[in-house]
Amino acid sequence: MSMEPKNKILLMEDLIKKVEELKSSGKTVVQSHGIFDLIHPGVITHLNSARTQGDILIVTLVRDHDVRKGTGRPLFPENLRAENVASLEQVDYVSIVGDERPFESINKIKPDIFAKGHPYKERDSKIHTNLFEEDKELYFGQSKIFETTGFSFSSSRIINNFLDVYPEDTREFLHKFANKYSFNDIVEKLSSLKKLKVLLIGDGIIDEYHYCEPLGKSAKAILVVNKYLTHEVFAGGAFAIANHIAGICDDVQLISLLGSQESREGFISDNLRPNVTSKFFYRENGPTIVKKRYINQYLTQKLFEVNYLNDNYINDDLELKVIEYLESAIPLYDMVLISDFGHGFITNKIIRFIEKTGVRYAVNTQTNGANAGYNMITKYHNPAFVCLDEPEVRLSAQDRYGDIEVIAKDVARTVNSDYFIATRGKNGSIGIDRNGEINRTPIFSTKVVDTVGAGDAFFAFTAPCVALNMPLDLVSFIGNAVGALAVQIVGNKKPVEKYELLEFIDTLLK
Repeated sequence: MSMEPKNKILLMEDLIKKVEELKSSGKTVVQSHGIFDLIHPGVITHLNSARTQGDILIVTLVRDHDVRKGTGRPLFPENLRAENVASLEQVDYVSIVGDERPFESINKIKPDIFAKGHPYKERDSKIHTNLFEEDKELYFGQSKIFETTGFSFSSSRIINNFLDVYPEDTREFLHKFANKYSFNDIVEKLSSLKKLKVLLIGDGIIDEYHYCEPLGKSAKAILVVNKYLTHEVFAGGAFAIANHIAGICDDVQLISLLGSQESREGFISDNLRPNVTSKFFYRENGPTIVKKRYINQYLTQKLFEVNYLNDNYINDDLELKVIEYLESAIPLYDMVLISDFGHGFITNKIIRFIEKTGVRYAVNTQTNGANAGYNMITKYHNPAFVCLDEPEVRLSAQDRYGDIEVIAKDVARTVNSDYFIATRGKNGSIGIDRNGEINRTPIFSTKVVDTVGAGDAFFAFTAPCVALNMPLDLVSFIGNAVGALAVQIVGNKKPVEKYELLEFIDTLLK
């Protein structure tokens, strides 16, 4: 008598114990892993093939939080997906698992055989490069990998084409784009960034998120009293940008400014990727920049923010030391990225020096609560690439209501940039090349957890693409895909990973 579907669904810890028991009793355990959003003929064929390889077939489903398939995915929540798979006769046990590190559940469960869909062999080897080159044993341990037979049905293709996940104009854009660039084309382009040497100079910021819950209105003031619950600390600003870049480029150097007292240098160094080398300068008259945001935990809504910073320009002696260091460092790199938050580190003399070297450079001048109206892109000249959001473009032109495409062209012409991209939130982005040609790219996501850091991620991925002279439409597409992933991350909790981007792009192009 077959087991009830609900009894097949186990917690990860219980499944690990069950597998140990089954293997001890001489049973051969086969594991399949995936999202299983739609149960279609391709899924059934895959599971039937996997079932022939052993006595017990277990299926691990990626939890909702770790599904990297874009807008509207998964279609069904994790509990329903688990129940659907558990209802299949050939499946013995099911578990919902985290997948922040891809395929980590295989290493923990240690099945005899990991059943992998044959149609995805080449795709996955491109997306998860290390798994199929350097770190195979780290992820799969001693489990034998079996490629299931049969034909391929793509859930993503079915969903994209028949379930209206995206608006008509976005579907039309993606169809045209997929006819121009294949997934393999984009993988090759992104892989070519690996050897690029990038020097990043900018304002490093420590982001603190303090989570609260409201208690009620104060009896003595017009304010709501909140109870502190917990907090998280992230490496933001130029620190976060360096981590994003380091996921696609092997050689990254970061130049930033810290406070000489309570520099938080230990925390910063611990939260930079191993392939980021750093050169820190220290100011005596100010702290390492800290931005504390107080957030209603239930609504994930920001209540207010407190900045700890000295936003005056650094003094002449420190400025000279920075310039002297840049003089020796810049010739060693292919491109310079400037992340200018307007907090006193990037002075006019430093800007003029970088321009004078003739190096190709990309710049993002941020508008924020500490500098609104004072940190304009127009202080830069002849950059290879400029990346701003729409309000930053409008502020630079002092034009609140005009046609954004006309305004962006004027600003691009003023600074004399090769490429210029303006991100526009729900309206996607517009890109402008040196000839004034406009490229329009739609937004690829409607799920927004937190917009903090999304622009930094966009800039971090697109600037290296410009360094290798990729076409503007491809640069914009990659940027918008990165942005769609970044807004699903709380603050700068983690960088957008290359494999996440490739998984998402693979889904978009189906």
